[in-house]
Amino acid sequence: MENKPVIADSFGRLFPYMRLSVTDICNFRCTYCLPNGYWKTDSASAFMEQAEIVRLVRAFASLGVWKIRLTGGEPTIRNDFTDIVAVIRDIPGVRKLAFTTNGYKLPQRAQSYYDAGLRAINISIDSLTPDQFKKITGHDRLRDVLEGIQKSFEVGFKDVKINTVLLKGLNDEELDHFIDFVKDKPVSLRFIELMRTLDNQSYFNEHHLSGTIVKEKLLRRGWHLLPREDGAGPALEFKHPDSKGTIGLIAPYSKDFCKSCNRLRVSAKGDLHLCLFGEGGYSLRDYLQSDDQIDELQEKILHLMNFKRSAHFLHDDNSGVREHLASIGG
Repeated sequence: MENKPVIADSFGRLFPYMRLSVTDICNFRCTYCLPNGYWKTDSASAFMEQAEIVRLVRAFASLGVWKIRLTGGEPTIRNDFTDIVAVIRDIPGVRKLAFTTNGYKLPQRAQSYYDAGLRAINISIDSLTPDQFKKITGHDRLRDVLEGIQKSFEVGFKDVKINTVLLKGLNDEELDHFIDFVKDKPVSLRFIELMRTLDNQSYFNEHHLSGTIVKEKLLRRGWHLLPREDGAGPALEFKHPDSKGTIGLIAPYSKDFCKSCNRLRVSAKGDLHLCLFGEGGYSLRDYLQSDDQIDELQEKILHLMNFKRSAHFLHDDNSGVREHLASIGG
């Protein structure tokens, strides 16, 4: 019998989806996120251990969370990443276990990810031009990442998504290239509107591109909007009769973006974040230390939902306290 979501906020929204960060360390240096690379070398020991992660997932799954996405930073750089997957994949109530990755060593590791129990993968690709990919990410790995997509199909992944951050002056000339890229591939490519954080004001001003431009381009090219699927994220999904793949658009500055919010976030240090751009997290760590704390943990989670706001306040130039998106997995 399928579990039904019981986590709700005061606005009637239900939350069957959790994004769980297992590390905030990343080995790429994307210009919009960690242009100077990761530098907090003392924090790795503070990340949740496997036993804590298992207790956390059990608690959320018992409250009806059935979709879990493992994120980072770059989650696969944790040495025990596949071990974490293997121990939470069979937790009652978990129906979909996904992860987001920059594709680092994906050709070599896709099989191990699938064997561990992952069935859905999001791969970040911000340019289809090798030189521009290197300029944005700090790494000349486009060929490896593209090989990783093909390898993912070969090992059995059927739910493959590509994340592309819209960047004016860096990849906006590639919009048609990206749209054509999915024509012969059964993937969903998600264009993500650049979001402002505490450390990227000037970058945001220079490179922000409205998602409306993408939507208008898709409609002009004969794409049509698909109905929203159960448990789906905030993306508007478009389909074209001549394309195997689909195009998604995540535009946080669009009207009513937060109306369909259905996800919660937990950081690698065990903090519950009610919004990507909230004013901070609520620590659950004290409730993850023994198996007999699950009732207390669930009561805490349900109580904290009273503090979830109706929407973010990006339109008011309030990006919360988020220093960069790597700290919570986006």
